[in-house]
Amino acid sequence: MNAAAQRGMIAAVQVLGLAVWFSMSAVVPSLRGEWGLGSTGAVWLTASVQLGFVSGALTSAALTLADRFPPQRLLACGAGAASACTVLLALTVDGPAAAFPLRFLTGVCLAAVYPVGMKLMASWSSSAQRGRNMGVLIGALTLGSTLPHLIAGLGRLPWRGVLLAAATAGALAALVALAFIRVGPYAAPTAPARNPRYALTMFTERRPRLANLGYFGHMWELYALWTWIPAYLAATSGAEGLPGSVGTTVFLTMGIGGAVGCLLGGWGADRFGRPSAAMTALLASGACCLLSPLLVDAPAVLLVVFCAVWGAAVIADSGVFSTSLSEVVDQRYVGTALTAQTAIGFALTVVTIQLTPLLADAFGWQYALLLLAPGPLAGAVAMRALKTAEPLRSR
Repeated sequence: MNAAAQRGMIAAVQVLGLAVWFSMSAVVPSLRGEWGLGSTGAVWLTASVQLGFVSGALTSAALTLADRFPPQRLLACGAGAASACTVLLALTVDGPAAAFPLRFLTGVCLAAVYPVGMKLMASWSSSAQRGRNMGVLIGALTLGSTLPHLIAGLGRLPWRGVLLAAATAGALAALVALAFIRVGPYAAPTAPARNPRYALTMFTERRPRLANLGYFGHMWELYALWTWIPAYLAATSGAEGLPGSVGTTVFLTMGIGGAVGCLLGGWGADRFGRPSAAMTALLASGACCLLSPLLVDAPAVLLVVFCAVWGAAVIADSGVFSTSLSEVVDQRYVGTALTAQTAIGFALTVVTIQLTPLLADAFGWQYALLLLAPGPLAGAVAMRALKTAEPLRSR
């Protein structure tokens, strides 16, 4: 199988494997009635996955699993186990108390899917095309993460059916990874031994530190937006005029729009340099945060266009940060560095996922998403500093 086919397979596994991530978030409206789920419970259905991912990523980084074992097998195990957790939840759970630990375990398993997928994509990408290829990978992550919203929005499946559909996608991801994916010719050398300290050591170097700081600002915004954009849309005056349903609109703007943004971000990273591409996306998404109160009373068409721009901008830089970090760290520990980066970034998402609905309760959804603006704006400052440092790659 040639390089293009391998990259396509890796992207497909991300789409399928990450479908379980927001599967519970997509069915929250049904659970409010059946389980009597309140705002706090809805928050923890997502936050528990994030915490599980952080725990799994930190464990993986400490043991340097992504650098010591065949990554395609690690990816297959993670996707298969996350699918199994989702099936178990769909078939046996009747309340939030039992759902939270299973969602936590799902997040632990997904820590072997997303960061490992980045390492595999990097192994099939030369430096000249790595930005675009990472953009494809993050676009796949975006589609996979929003896929449950499409399943819930288009069909008439009960909530358990939505979860089982997402779990089926995850199981297929595991089979594809095991049967078809291999490590590419640009793979970093295998780590000679465990080096958990490298997850911290990289912060002593200026370029990895700035690349990470930019990523952390990006993550402050990203997952809180993906979690709460349905609630924001439902609170707008134009909600009834949205195409299909809120779930369908989320998939179109955050999913399809986000995938397009990832491709543009990857192209920009290769064409204009990593810091410039990231800074542009961060400033655009930060501006959307600041403009969000003004769009609450906008017509549905304008609201969809605004969300599509936001959906593209908020994720366009994600692959750029991964690309940057993979190029400036010790090449023996690329997997460990990427895993540590994502672990810290996802820990930040728990904070904003928790705080956003509290702000909404106090001031309404019109102003709640203003909380997210400091992240991308601070990230843009870090990227400006990175641009003036020794360049990662200019063209």
